[in-house]
Amino acid sequence: MDRDAYVEKMKARLEEWNAEIDKLQAQARAAEAETKANFEKQLVEMRKQRDEAQAKMKEAQAASDAAWDDMRKGMESAWENISNSFQKAWKRFR
Repeated sequence: MDRDAYVEKMKARLEEWNAEIDKLQAQARAAEAETKANFEKQLVEMRKQRDEAQAKMKEAQAASDAAWDDMRKGMESAWENISNSFQKAWKRFR
């Protein structure tokens, strides 16, 4: 996958995550106090994962063509780890 396609894939996924964070935040607003604290804790973790993914996307965008070839595998692995962490946090409240 070339860099531009990879970045577009990352952008689309980040948009999905933002929508999921918004849904969870709406649930948190309506929750009881104890449940609300748990929602807020998960929101913090999900935002952290999203922010880390955005940083990786920016690295990919800024990489030269030669650097992109070298860093692509590491980026894919990091993105997969971030994605898995985000999904685990999200599933706790589905």
